[in-house]
Amino acid sequence: MDFLLQVKIGALIGLLLLTLFFGFIPARVKCFRDTHGTDNHRTVLSLISCFAGGVFLAACFLDIIPDYLSDIKAELDARSVETSFPLAEFIMAAGFFMVLILERVVLNCREMRGTREERAPLVPDDRNGHGHGTGPDLEGSGHHVHVDFQAHSPFRSFMLFLSLSLHSVFEGLAIGLQNTDAKVLEICIAILVHKSIIVFSLSVKLVQSAVRPLWVAAYIGVFALMSPIGIAIGISVMEARLAAGALIQAVLEGLAAGTFVYITFLEILPHELNSPGKQLLKVLFILLGFSVMAGLTLWD
Repeated sequence: MDFLLQVKIGALIGLLLLTLFFGFIPARVKCFRDTHGTDNHRTVLSLISCFAGGVFLAACFLDIIPDYLSDIKAELDARSVETSFPLAEFIMAAGFFMVLILERVVLNCREMRGTREERAPLVPDDRNGHGHGTGPDLEGSGHHVHVDFQAHSPFRSFMLFLSLSLHSVFEGLAIGLQNTDAKVLEICIAILVHKSIIVFSLSVKLVQSAVRPLWVAAYIGVFALMSPIGIAIGISVMEARLAAGALIQAVLEGLAAGTFVYITFLEILPHELNSPGKQLLKVLFILLGFSVMAGLTLWD
């Protein structure tokens, strides 16, 4: 086994173990799981969630989308594809609408199975169904009846997990395709720092979405495996390159980017910014999360 392969295998193991470590911190620490504590406790959890939102916002604009646009442009140029139609942006939009349609189908099926009680008032209306003035304020109740009615839903958390996992495969692929040990180490260190923050933020979102602990563990475990799988695929591709492999990767990156745009702007940020209290502080923590990721990107 040559030294380059040893370095890649070491990177594979390091990414797996550190991702598991940082991912299980929110899942195992009780304060992250308790969403019914004191006002101060809920404020702290909200600010952590805002920080995670800033992290995902930066990952969207500074990492996932630029990587995708660069890869798809390189592939189109290599294949001499010239068109005035914004093909790269269209693929991203397809990813966006794919999640939007899928989510609406899932929610519609839930309603057809008789789950409308999620949006019913705590006190039922009168016989004529016009008792609008006697029931409690649903905005303040535990029922999701306002604009953010599906905030932190397990479905959206799953889609967030899916898009991040797909991107992680491509990150690992970048390591596996390198042909010098120095470049492998350089990319691996950058991904380690980047992915540790991402998986911590993802774990916070899963915990706050009322996902069962066993499923949280499964999500984190699978997510931790994604980059190592990408490294393994990259090592294999070095031996036998597919003619259309890079183009397929670029298209999948575009779909993942569109998915990430949807989750960032329709799930993560609206949930915190639409909830009352500490608005300026929340914005500051979103900026803090964004700045941390921007700094890491600049350093990279």
